[in-house]
Amino acid sequence: MSITATIMNAATGKPIQKMTFGRMPQRYATFTLESGERVTAERIDVGKPAPGKFATPVDIWVTVKQPAL
Repeated sequence: MSITATIMNAATGKPIQKMTFGRMPQRYATFTLESGERVTAERIDVGKPAPGKFATPVDIWVTVKQPAL
């Protein structure tokens, strides 16, 4: 069973993208975003499923490097 998680920006609190994992990622796991940037999971939040639903919401918080100006 795969896990679909929302990747969240820790600085802004806004979602970056959705990503599917083969199993639950651990804290400090590293992965590559669609933009090609390699990030590390800082915090993983697992919520409660909505009534009558099976899927549990999972949020992975990462810090994205700001582009150089």
